[in-house]
Formats: sequence, structure tokens, C-alpha cells
Amino acid sequence: MNRIKKILILLFCVMFIASSVFATKHITVLGTSDMHGNIWGYSYEDNSETANNGMARLYTYIESVREENPNTVLIDAGDDIQGTIMTDDIYNKTPDEAHPVIEVMNYMGYDAMTLGNHEFNWGVDTARKILSQADFPILAANVIDADGNYATGRGYTIKDVDGVRIAIIGVVTPDVPIWDGGKQGIDELTYLPANVAVRNVIDEIGDDVDVITVSAHMGMYAEFDEDNGSDSAQKILDDNPEIDVLQVAHNHVVVNEKQGSTVIGGCRNGGRDVARFDLYLDDDNNVVDSTVEIIDMTGVTPSEEIRSIPLVKEAHERTISYVNGGGSGENGEGGVALGSTTERFQPENEIRGIPEGRVRDTAVMDLINMIQLEASGADVSAAALFKDTSDLPSGDINYGNIFDIYKFDNTLYRVKVTGKELKAYMEWSAECYNQWQPGDINISFDPEYPDYLYDLFEGVEYEIDLSQPKGSRIKNVMFNGAPLEDDDVLSLAVNNYRYSSALKAQGLVSGKRDWESSESIRDMIVDYFAENSPVAPVVTGNWKIVGVDLSEDDPRRAEIIELINEGYLDPPYAESYNLSDYDALIAEAKEAKANNN
Repeated sequence: MNRIKKILILLFCVMFIASSVFATKHITVLGTSDMHGNIWGYSYEDNSETANNGMARLYTYIESVREENPNTVLIDAGDDIQGTIMTDDIYNKTPDEAHPVIEVMNYMGYDAMTLGNHEFNWGVDTARKILSQADFPILAANVIDADGNYATGRGYTIKDVDGVRIAIIGVVTPDVPIWDGGKQGIDELTYLPANVAVRNVIDEIGDDVDVITVSAHMGMYAEFDEDNGSDSAQKILDDNPEIDVLQVAHNHVVVNEKQGSTVIGGCRNGGRDVARFDLYLDDDNNVVDSTVEIIDMTGVTPSEEIRSIPLVKEAHERTISYVNGGGSGENGEGGVALGSTTERFQPENEIRGIPEGRVRDTAVMDLINMIQLEASGADVSAAALFKDTSDLPSGDINYGNIFDIYKFDNTLYRVKVTGKELKAYMEWSAECYNQWQPGDINISFDPEYPDYLYDLFEGVEYEIDLSQPKGSRIKNVMFNGAPLEDDDVLSLAVNNYRYSSALKAQGLVSGKRDWESSESIRDMIVDYFAENSPVAPVVTGNWKIVGVDLSEDDPRRAEIIELINEGYLDPPYAESYNLSDYDALIAEAKEAKANNN
């Protein structure tokens, strides 16, 4: 076996050297995605600079690559005009005005952008008005209008770089109607399976190009269509193996791999990363080698060129004013605080990195659910703690504080559910937890479940038994003082995203919504503070976690927690620390202390 291994290594080295020898051209493709309106590198809800993201940092890196290799192509895979207070609450509401994100993308010199699903959040007309400001093509090969044409005007573009013809094909997840169906123009479009749309383009362009690049606003694996893979980048590649570069997006996770001769890359959100694809070609423009690397923006200095663009400076200052003034003045600027609280709403975390808002009932979630119940008149409400650190401080409240506890521009739906359906929905939500094991000192969370997938419920009393496996955790559900029966019928308040992407897509609820709010849930919270301040934190205590014994009286637990909170042990978020590992944990902490000193 050793001899065979040596031969294989030798063959690999020979092939690598040979490819390098025959390569006469070098082209770099840089891919961004899911920038979600983060131009400056700034958290408006926290009123503070960030350290590792933003389009200004991306531009610094992009320019350095262009200096290194003039044969560089810049593409984006969507979800760019949504995601910050600047975009969602100011500029996307005035789509006829110059949009700062598109202004910056023009300045950065993008060669193409693929539609993301969040480009549709304000309807088709708004998206078209904003995206029409782009100096580069907006691609969506699988979105077709009523006349049979590409909805954005382009499904692909071809770039000539150093005599190499590069096709860039853009596709968005066809699940857009699941989230935004019913909004202006959404249902009038046809959303083809991504794999089929890419195949159609490749057949159309034939041998007219040397390099095929696909920019796909979707993850590698199906989000909803597991049977057919219409929303799967892997299915695109399976059906179109001639693709040279595959950019993926949407899931906000790093993807860095190579399948056959295809390099595949994906980035996190907010301008956190750049996917760098390097292609090496011979004199006949054949790709003889390729690599992919995901570049983290940590440590990259933001570009002052970007921050100095007049519209960017104006938008940045306008947003800060909007946040600090609550948007109560003329044009949403200036003014006074939105309201106030009597004290902080979220308790301190016992264990660093383990959010109390996910392990016990807290005032933040009870406030959101109470507002949803009042607005909808429903029996039961469900809402998510979108961010582990979401909190309301003591004292004056501004718009940034509201955005911090409710970051998405969701509207509220009301739908009839049976007791059986509600319990199934609650079980789905409780899958975010890991199962507790004897000796575990903390509750931990399945890292495959993003924060925003875990809902908490108000209007019923219930227990979550973490000694049980997924699907068997919801216990003792009570409604109006009596056990909730499977055939009971209730009305449920839930946001539009959860209704579409979970209740309907997962087949949890058969009924259809019978009411939709005219304003966003975030605006409901703003109105509540305007009418009821000062607002005191209220915890109803309607749910609790059971089936666990966290050994709270064991001094070893206290010692481990102290080491976590001091930074000598990592937070046990994705896997609980267990007392059976006590000696190893203490040794690990001692080593960390020694290295720190």
C-alpha cells in the first residue's frame, strides 16, 4: 500500500507540474454574495463599526487582486439590496431615488449580478426600479415573464478576458413565491428549475465560450424540492458537469470544494468573505487547472474610496440619524426616542455564548408575541429570537433597539390550526436543541439549525423535554387551562416567512391564512412603544425545559462555567460539556491559561 500511495503522490505531482507548464493564461473570478446592504461595515442597531465585513472591505481586497491580476472578473450572487436599516427602512421605500448599494456596486466595477430571493421582498416593480440603476447586467436565467422573456432582461452574459470567452449564467432559487408570493408581480413570473435553466443556456451558447461560470443564489442541496432538486446547486452541477466555476449563495455558509474539474465556492453574509476562483488555461483556452479559496475579510482595512462616495456618506449619516431619532422627524430623520423601558428585558447569560433567551422564557419574546396576539386577535402566537444577543436596554428606546429584536421586515398572518398541527409545529421548532445526556452541564443547540428557525409560543403552556429525541419533545400542552386536544381548532399568529417556508413548505398546517397585517411586525413594535411607554418587562413563564439535570449543585460545574466565562474554554453552544470530561476540560483550560500568560 505504501508503494501504491507513493506512486499516486508522484502522479499527482507530475500532473500538477504539467498543468502549470502548459498554462499560459491566468484568469481570476471573484465572487461576492449576500452582502445584505452592508456597505460601510457598520452595525446600525448597535451604533458601532464592525471588524470583519462590509462592501468597503471587499473593495479593498478586490482592488488588490486586480493589481495582482488584471484579468479579473467580478460577479455577485444576489441578496444585496436588503438587510440593513439603511436599505429596508429608508432607500427601498423610495425606489425612484439613487440606491446606495447599486451606486457602490457600480463603483466597484461588477461584471454581473444574479438576482437573490431578497431582491423580491418589495415586489417586482421596486426591484426593477432599483436594479435598473446598475451599470452591469442583472441575471436570472430561470425567471421568465409573461411574454416568455428573461424577467431581468438577461439570463447570462459573456465576457471576453485576455481572449478567453467566459459565460456567466445566473439563477436564483425558484422558491421565491414560497416567501414572497402575493406581493406585487411575484406570482406573474415563472420560476424554472435552476438545473433546467442552466442546461437551456449552455445548449444555446454551444461552443461559443471557453469557460462556463454559474452564479447560483441557492445552497448546494435542496431547500424544499428534495425530490427533484430544482433549488439545488448540486443538481445544477450533476446535470451540467461541463461547468468550470460554480458560485453558490443564500445559506450564508462557507463552501470551498472541487468536484471533478469544477471549483465551487460560497460566502457568508454581510460582506464577510470573497470567493476567489483562479483558472489556468493553455494557448487553446482550455482550462488545465483551477483552484478556489474563500477569503475572510477579518483584518482588511475598509476602502475610504467607497466610504467617501457622496451618496454613501449621506446614506450612512442619514441612517444613524434615523436610528438615533427613531425616524420620527421629517423624512424619517431626527426627532425624539421612540419610547422607553423601565429596565433591561433580557437576563445575563449564565454561560458565555449560551443565550438565556433560548433556554428559558424571557421578556423580549413575550413582548413580541403579546404584540402579535393583540394585532391579530389570534389565540396563539409564534415568534423567533432572531439574534442570540437581542435585548432592550433600560431607558430610552430608538429604532436601532427595535431592529435589534426584530431585524426582518416581516408582516403578520393569522391562520386556523388544529391542536395536532400546532403541536407538530412546536416539535419542528424544538428540533433546534441537542438531546440532553446525563452529566451534561448545559443545554446546547444543533448547529445545523440557524437561530431564526427556532420559534417560541405564547397563548399555550407547554414543556420541552430534552431527554427525548427530536419529534418527541413537546409535552403537557395546555390551552385555556385544559389539555390541548388534537381536534381543537385555534387561530395562530405567525410571520409571513414562517407561514410559507415552514408551515406550508413542511406540510405542518393545512389551513390558509385568513388575515394579513397592513404594516410590518417591526412597525407594530414601534407603535406599541409610542403608545405604552414606559414599557416594563413581563415574563409569563408559559414554557420551560424539562428532562434535564444540569448538576447545578456540583462544584465541578461551577468551575467549568467560570473557565468558559473567563475565556479559557470555548462556549459549548453546539455540544454540551459533560462532567465525565471534567479532567480533560480542566487540562485544556490550564493549557490555555499558560499560553495566555
